[in-house]
Amino acid sequence: MANSSTYIYRTPSSTGSNTISTFSAWLKKTVNGSYEGIFTSVYETGEFFEINFETGDSLEVRAKVSSSYVLRKITTRKFRDNSAFYHIVVAIDTTDGTAEDRCKIYVNGTRETSFSTNTNPSQNQNLNMNTGSSYQHRIGRDEWTTPAYYDGLMAHVHWVDGTAYQASTFGESDSVSGIWKPKTNPSVTYGTNGFFFKFENSGNMDLDSSGNNHTFTTGGTLTQNIDTPSNNFATWNPLKTSEGSNVRIPSFDLGNTRANFDNASYNESAYTTLAVSSGKWYCEMKAEDISANANTRIGIANIEYTGSSFQGNDTNTFTYQADGNKRVAGTASSYGNTYTTGDIIGIAMDLDNQKLYFSKNGVFQNSGVPTSGSTGTGAISINSNINYSFYAEDYASSGNKEISANFGQGYFGTTQVASAGTAPSEGGIFEYDCPSGYQSLCTKGINSF
Repeated sequence: MANSSTYIYRTPSSTGSNTISTFSAWLKKTVNGSYEGIFTSVYETGEFFEINFETGDSLEVRAKVSSSYVLRKITTRKFRDNSAFYHIVVAIDTTDGTAEDRCKIYVNGTRETSFSTNTNPSQNQNLNMNTGSSYQHRIGRDEWTTPAYYDGLMAHVHWVDGTAYQASTFGESDSVSGIWKPKTNPSVTYGTNGFFFKFENSGNMDLDSSGNNHTFTTGGTLTQNIDTPSNNFATWNPLKTSEGSNVRIPSFDLGNTRANFDNASYNESAYTTLAVSSGKWYCEMKAEDISANANTRIGIANIEYTGSSFQGNDTNTFTYQADGNKRVAGTASSYGNTYTTGDIIGIAMDLDNQKLYFSKNGVFQNSGVPTSGSTGTGAISINSNINYSFYAEDYASSGNKEISANFGQGYFGTTQVASAGTAPSEGGIFEYDCPSGYQSLCTKGINSF
């Protein structure tokens, strides 16, 4: 996971092909409406080749030579889904006799054909994609003096020097689901300046696995994340619209895993990108900066709520307040211990038996036993046939309140869990033991029920 002001860079020591190359990467966006550099080969602001998300959320491929654009393609498609990975492939071959085939863009295996701007390079145009000594390769940053960084997740990043590959080289359709998925070890000739980032080695995140063994430098801090195209985990959803005139969505950062409740005039509600109506699910939320009062609530909510009041009053919203009470359908009553900054709240949601359990720092409240099934020892009873999202809400009457969620990614913000507990069978890393039979809210977990 790249955070703001983080990128990987290297200056090639020798020149490769400046007419033929391929870029392939799996990207999960965490913000929309901002300019974000994905990959660039840059000498100065008038000499560069670049791939980016522009401010309108389109994908842009562009190149300047002597301060003039020789290539510029901006997709009509908008990239605004923060819940899943996009597979982006850009294949460049300026030697091709067909102008439109000199820059091919693929998204999730399908070639893009609709562009709001469509300037193709002339035949055999030098794009300075692999020029040695003066041109720096940057992953996660654009070419400008005032940089624009990519703030999101990246997986399986390939750069190929000297060959133009199709998307099918790097991805394929799953034989069961039909979903486009990565080929983990594609047959690729990387060429002189090519590289491959798997991001598998937590102690050496910028390790080149192409066989070229190029040495890269990381500016800022890269955080390893098990949220991948093969197992997509829930995050907070910046696209969810709250209902009610006095309710807003908080701001999110750190890969949409931290919610910042900072509006003193409104209730703010956070929801996950994935919602479920059956199965057994576990997650953890860490109070980063809160007060132990009734304004902070963590729990579950109906993702399809359309009422006019704030969601905390809905009959399908069930939360554990920081003052120790539970809140059911807008009514608070005695439940467990208070919690405050630094405490980790676990949520065990059993939708097969309509039971809900909360833990504080590994201890389930009200003597709850999440594995007690229909008996529901110490449980809060919830309603059936509802699409539930994990949920947090706060009314920041003063100051900024922060809650970091670990939906199985293994981190609270950029802080790795201290000592991982028992993991769910379909993937996920938590601070405390995940109850037996429960899963992380991720695609493999969903497929297991």
